[in-house]
Parts: sequence; structure tokens; C-alpha cells
Amino acid sequence: MNKYSKRREALLYHAKPSPGKIEVVPTKAYATQRDLSLAYSPGVAEPCLEIAKDVNNVYKYTAKGNLVAVISNGTAVLGLGDIGPEASKPVMEGKALLFKIFADIDVFDIEVDTKDVEKFIETVKNIAPTFGGINLEDIKAPESFEIERRLVEELNIPVMHDDQHGTAIISSAALLNALELAGKKIEDVKVVVSGAGSAALACANLYVLLGINPENVIMFDRKGSLSKNRTDISEMQRKYANGEKSVTLEEALVGADIFLGLSSGDVMSAEMLMQMAENPIVFAMANPIPEIDYHLAVATRKDIIMATGRSDFPNQVNNVLGFPYIFRGAIDVRASKINEEMKMAAVKALALLAKETVPEQVNIAYGETKLVFGRDYIIPKPFDPRLISVVAPAVAKAAMDSGVAANPIQDWEKYREELMERLGSDNKMVRLLANRAKTDPKRVVFAEADHLDVLKAAQIVLEEKIGTPILLGNREIILELKEELGFDADVLIIDPKTPEEDERRLRYANSFWEARRRKGTSLLDAQKWMRERNYFAAMMVNEGEADALVSGYSRSYPSVVKPMMQLIDKAPGVSRIATTNMMMTKRGPIFLSDTAINPNPTADELAKIALMTAKTVRMFGMEPVIAMVSFSNFGSSNDAGARKVAEAVAYLHKYYPDLIVDGEIQADFALNSEMLQKKFPFSKLAGNKVNTLIFPNLEAANINYKMLKELDKSVSIGPIMMGMDKPVHIFQLGASVEEMVNMAAVAVVDAQEKEKKQKSIKVNF
Repeated sequence: MNKYSKRREALLYHAKPSPGKIEVVPTKAYATQRDLSLAYSPGVAEPCLEIAKDVNNVYKYTAKGNLVAVISNGTAVLGLGDIGPEASKPVMEGKALLFKIFADIDVFDIEVDTKDVEKFIETVKNIAPTFGGINLEDIKAPESFEIERRLVEELNIPVMHDDQHGTAIISSAALLNALELAGKKIEDVKVVVSGAGSAALACANLYVLLGINPENVIMFDRKGSLSKNRTDISEMQRKYANGEKSVTLEEALVGADIFLGLSSGDVMSAEMLMQMAENPIVFAMANPIPEIDYHLAVATRKDIIMATGRSDFPNQVNNVLGFPYIFRGAIDVRASKINEEMKMAAVKALALLAKETVPEQVNIAYGETKLVFGRDYIIPKPFDPRLISVVAPAVAKAAMDSGVAANPIQDWEKYREELMERLGSDNKMVRLLANRAKTDPKRVVFAEADHLDVLKAAQIVLEEKIGTPILLGNREIILELKEELGFDADVLIIDPKTPEEDERRLRYANSFWEARRRKGTSLLDAQKWMRERNYFAAMMVNEGEADALVSGYSRSYPSVVKPMMQLIDKAPGVSRIATTNMMMTKRGPIFLSDTAINPNPTADELAKIALMTAKTVRMFGMEPVIAMVSFSNFGSSNDAGARKVAEAVAYLHKYYPDLIVDGEIQADFALNSEMLQKKFPFSKLAGNKVNTLIFPNLEAANINYKMLKELDKSVSIGPIMMGMDKPVHIFQLGASVEEMVNMAAVAVVDAQEKEKKQKSIKVNF
């Protein structure tokens, strides 16, 4: 994508369908006049009076306890510098978004139009009663230090400047583990810091609390090393002014154990790295270009332990590992501040988490066979679902132990369960899916690439490194649309009807005819069909000239399924194909089957659909908990439809006893664990959170997934084809660009799984 197109896409993202990235949503009923009279006058007077009696009741009757302010004056915005409060607002909204999706914390972003320290502090103090915590953001140093210090002292709610402490906390966790792997004592190591701004100073200060000797730290700013004879450095920097005269970075790195980079790209050479001590620890965190290129560094020193700020290299120091969960723990116990004990608790929790067995969901997301504590895994991954239930409780407990918690937690197990429940409201699975696809991108045929939205999806798939698109359709139209989109990447375009494709069409036709000639297919029919893009695309996958295909945007589902079923074999052992939709609901991902293929499956077919769906659920790193739904509960009706579901369940219980599946059961009981436990405690579903629903017929499944999509605005991924020998997936007619990108990612992951299985078969053979 050219610079203009990328700029346009970014602007459209923030402008449409409504400006900005956050909104306020009611949490109480408001449909009737009674509701409104409770929400406002006269009913609202009652909680007002209770708060007037005891100010702590504000946490009981208002949203204060889950509301954080992200506050900036826009003086140090990302890499943009001093751009002013209004221009900083998109960044603050972005931070608000991260708070919500990672820790379910509500946020108001507030941009303050002053550079005066006293006025800024006064403004924040005056609005503080609204909030349960304050996250300071993108305020330039040294003013940021004074602002944070004063607000921490003068307010009775948690305050943290994440630009400083976030990086410090995450990198400190990485440092503890790196030192352990390097076999070095923290009090003995020599540290070189490239950068002397707020983040570098906060890191150095926390490292000192961990045990590093400040006299063993050599820190550099743009003018060189901080030395005792310099008069142009701040009091905070002077703590690390060691030596009577300045030295060069090259000189400082001789024999150094640790390099911490928070400056600019490529300031460290391979020769400098070679001069460092044995088992050097290099945290090169400048973004997007680290202080030394990752590939160069690991090629130069085999004994290096390296971290960066980038997601495409091991050991990403990402602030999202810290601030959402630190604030979550702090506001949940109504902490009056975020103190050093709480920060240190977050450090140690993160360090310890990296040593624990990694959930399969995380391994799958990052394309790893098994992530194990070591040089390439010294801090948890941002997609690790355990972060909220590990870091937040550690911070909360430290607040309690240090005497700053006003609302101590009594039941820790219940608290951890509540934290995990908060994860259900985001679309983390979508990010996991794309991330997994990126680990091993595949060639994906877009069979309708001469449609604008399909081409947009293909462009995103390429630019996000999810896969390599192959574009099928009218070449002239595709080229025109590419120009309109600014899609200037060189990708393969194929028009199956052109003379240039005569040889390939004939080859595909012959191959298809040989496979189908005893099933009523003539060579003439095969040749005619190969002019149709879906037949052509399917043969590309069959012949190994593409790894996967997606289609269906412009045609009805049955018309696109037909050629796939004619040309693509079923997977070994599969007698009937089916589909499932993964719905990203407020309670987390839920799989619905069969949403597109089988109108009225038999009991045997329902059981097989359940087994295929279970396999698909596991492909996404989840353990299936399957409810076979009906209008009946465990024999309450003798209707043939209900009996069919019960027979399918009986089959699964007999032959697959380890599978968590039960029914027939009504959907509300399946999804309401309290109702289920109370009424049907004998069920295999009792005590488990259902994540898969198998419907008795296509009508019920299709209606339900489309209602969820429209009424609940749940993101839908699917219908995902199950039981095919090749990765072919079909959009619903008129699918959105987002849906098509997600389906392409599914196709890539499916191709990865099938390739893995083929390799396993060959090895075993």
C-alpha cells in the first residue's frame, strides 16, 4: 500500500462509521418511564443522599470504581512530539481501547490545554472525584516527573505515568529472568543505557530497586554519556552521572553485561556487541527500528539474550503486559496509590508467569510447538489469557499488604474467576487467529477479486502478512480497482477465461476428468467448467498451485458449495461435510453448528457434526464444551426431533466418554451455568462453561447465528467448512471486508493444520 492509501485508510478507520474509537453505553435498563425515573429524577436522589452520608458509597452506586482517566497535554505524543492536546486525542482514545479490551476497564480520555505544571496538576485534582484511577500519558520530561510525583502525593486514587513505569515494569520482569538464564548476580552486572528520558530513567530506577548498583550504570543522552562534569543534565539524570569525563557508547559497552536501549535505531553495531561480556543481555526497544537489528544481533552472538519492542521478534517488551492489569488490581481494592510494592509485585508476577507451562491456546496463536522458558521466552506473550488473573491479583495483594487498599479482597479464587469472566467481552480470538496465520502465511486464492470489497480483503491479508493472495477475475477490472485502492503490491492475477490460461485450463480439465470420468463427467464438461472461477480455483488447490481458497461474496452459498463438493474430496474418514460459525460474543467465543450445509441431519450425522466441531474448536486452542440443543430438556419431550438429539448424545457418551458433551438441552439452560447446576446437576455440562452449540437442524443454526450477528453485533467467523480434504472456505453472500479477512485467516490456519497432519502421516509411515 502506498503512503497515500495508508494515510487514507487510517483516517477512514478513525472517522467511520462514527468518529473516534470509544463510546458510552448504558449499563441499566432505560426502556420505560419507571426506568428513567430511577436513572434520573426523582430516584437518583437516593444514591446521592447515601454518598453524601458516606463518600465511599460513590463506589457502590456509581461507575467510579471501574473508571480510569487517560490524561495528556499532548507534549510528547508517540514519535510525534509536542502536537497539542487536540491532536493527542486519537492516541488517548487508543489507550482507552486497550484498557477496555485487555482488562475491561472503562475510560474517559481527557486532553488538558496547558503546559504549566501547576495548572495541569490543579486541573487533574479538580476532576479526580470522577475517577477510580488516573493514567498519565505522553507528557514530556522533566515536567512528567513532577506532575506524577505531586498527583501521587495529593490524590487518594491510583496515579501512574505509563510511559515511564510501564516499560520499566515489563523490562524488569524480563531482566530478572534474563539474569537467571545468564547466571549473573544482579548486584555485580554492568549496565549501559542508551537514552536518558523518562522511560530510561524509570527503568534504571526500578532496576536499582531490584538490586542493580547505580554506580555500575552508564547512561547516554543525545550529547553523550552522563558524567559528573556535565552541567546540562537534570537532578534525576545526575543519579547516573558516573565518571569524571564522557565516554563513547563503544567504550562503555566493553565488558558490559546489559544494554538497555530506549533511544533510536541502529546506534549499536555488531562490533560493539562483540565487546560485551559473556551471555550479554540486550534490550533494544526503539521502535520500529531497534538499536541493533535482531537478526544481526543473534547472528553475531549465539549467547545473547535479547528483547525488543517489536511483536515479530521474541521477547517483546510491550506495555500492554502491564498497565491494564496494574490498574485492574489497584482499582479493584480501591488503592489510594500505585506504590513501589505494587509495581514490584507486577514485575515478579510477570517473571514467574514466563516460567509456567504455557496454555496451548498461546502456543497455537504464536505458531509454536511449545513455548518454554528460555532465551527466546523470558516474558509472557501479550495474548496470554492468564495475565489478568495473575498480574491483577498480585498488584491487589501488594496494595493490601502495603496498607493502601480500602476494599480488601476476601475470596481470591472468586476474584480470579471474575477476572477471567471479564475477558469474554473482547475479540481476542480474532487477534489470536490472525497472529497464528502470520506465523506461516499460505497462498490464498480469492476467486472473486474483481469485486472491490474482495480486493480490499486481499490487500489487508497481504499487508498484514496473513497470507499471499492470488487474485482471480477480470484482469482489467482488478488492475483498475487496485489503482483505486492504492494496492500497488505485485501479486499474481489470473483470468481463467483468457487465452493465456488455455494450457492450465486444459491441464486442470484433464486432471478433473480422470478423477470423475466414472462418475458421469465428460471431458467436454470438465473443459467448460474450468472457465468458471470457482472450479478453476478449486483445481488450483487440488493441484498444489495454491494452498487455500475463499469465495462466495457475489453468489449464493449453494452455488459456490457445489463445485467445491464436486472437485474437493472429503477428508479421510469423513462421510459428510458440515460448517460451524465462531461467534465472538460478550461471554467469549461460541461455536454454532451446522450453519450452512445439512438441512436435517440424522442422529448419526449430528454426532459426527459434533465431533468435527470439537476438532475445529481445538484448532483454535480451546477445549470444547458442547451442548446439543433442542426445545426439550433431557427427555422432557418425546418428539422425534428431541429424540434425535438424545440419540446423538448417547452415541457420543458411549464412544467418546472423555468429550464434554450433553443434551438434549434448551439453549438458556446450556448457557446459564447457575440454572443448569440447580436443575440438572447430573449433566456433564454442570460446572463447565459451554462454548459450542450443536443445533438439531440447519434452520435453527442459521437463524441463530445471523440473529446473534445482527442483534448482538457479534463478530462472526464462518461458516467454517469442516470435513474437506483441502482448505476451502466460503463466505456468506455480501460478506463484509472484515469477515472476508477473518475467513482468509481461517483458511491459512486450516492449511497449516492440514500440512502438519500430512507431515505427521509421512513421518509415521
